[in-house]
Amino acid sequence: MTHLELLKDVWYVGYVDFEVRNFHGYSTHRGTSYNAYIVKSGDKTVLIDTVKRPYFEYYLDKIKHVCDPAEIDYLIMDHIEMDHSGSFPLILKHLPNAEIITSVRGVDVLKSHFHQEIDAEVFDRIRTVKNGDTLDIGHGKKFTFVPIPMIHWPDSMVAFMSDDNGKNILFSSDAFGQHIATTMRWDDENDMCEIMEEAEKYYANILLHLSGLIAKTLPVVGALPIDVVCTAHGVCWRKNIPEILEKYRKWSSGEIEGKSVIIVYDTMWESTAKIAKALTKEIRHRGIPVKRFRLTQADYSDVITEVMKAKAILIGSPTLNNGLYPSVAEYLCYQRGLKPMNKVGLAFGSYGWSGQAAQEIADQMKAAGIDVMDELIKIKFVPKAEDLDFKDIVDKLIEKMK
Repeated sequence: MTHLELLKDVWYVGYVDFEVRNFHGYSTHRGTSYNAYIVKSGDKTVLIDTVKRPYFEYYLDKIKHVCDPAEIDYLIMDHIEMDHSGSFPLILKHLPNAEIITSVRGVDVLKSHFHQEIDAEVFDRIRTVKNGDTLDIGHGKKFTFVPIPMIHWPDSMVAFMSDDNGKNILFSSDAFGQHIATTMRWDDENDMCEIMEEAEKYYANILLHLSGLIAKTLPVVGALPIDVVCTAHGVCWRKNIPEILEKYRKWSSGEIEGKSVIIVYDTMWESTAKIAKALTKEIRHRGIPVKRFRLTQADYSDVITEVMKAKAILIGSPTLNNGLYPSVAEYLCYQRGLKPMNKVGLAFGSYGWSGQAAQEIADQMKAAGIDVMDELIKIKFVPKAEDLDFKDIVDKLIEKMK
């Protein structure tokens, strides 16, 4: 099947999932893919990763169009999360002679996942690799392994294949990926606006809280003589590698282009909505870009992507049962785990008799590392016109954004 051959001696055997719309809480409006690859030299055959378990038969069929699975010499497992390792116990039945290669932490995760399905002696076939360890498969092809722990699991690693006769390939695991379903495997075969949009969303929702580690690891990866990046999700990179590396540098450093504001809120009887709209109007009048999201009508993973790019985030909630409105509480929990960097925060809300919501929002934003303004906007019942005069507080917000 010629459409499976990505490069000379490299084949794509993953599964493109056009239907999936939710990936453990992250919305995948454009689907995704679970990428796996085969590399051949004259003497050896290497399989890199498996796919999510429901798609094993498609995966196996593609492998059989490239080679006899029994002839595979090595199975490299870069990352043991179930979307990449789910088919591991199933493919093992077809790989009687393959040596399994993974990180030291990867063995622990394989055992934890599959102890009920795999005989203990299978683990005797595993070779663990550390930083700089290599696998030479002949004919100028050599893999070098680089663990990238906590990017985004403790077991994660990348495999860099140098090829004296062709392309140097980084099999990047979850780094540089996107949740997008397309039959066109290369970046330059697709709409780059869509690819970069999904790469940005992927970073914001999966990798953002690991930015400190990524910033340290990125120079190591960037120093490699990479011609091609084969990702675990989405398209592979061959033309726009400098661009995606530069994006990762900016995202991991918390660099923000411009000074924009995101307003995130929910409302019960529209009083909090009136505050959100009045703030939007005042900020817009200052010439500052602003976007507003009502949480019961918005997608959290889309919202956090916009938050990553903004300088300020304003969050509002009515006080319900002495606390936060449920959608706001849920969003704040999601945001706290991702820890958006270099943000200014402002809390607001309406209330009837207690009014704790605004302070709870401020506390939650502080816990996420956001620089929260001391001022709170708390308006009782339905706002009067004078209550919605936010000139002074927006002045203070703009000054803090500087």
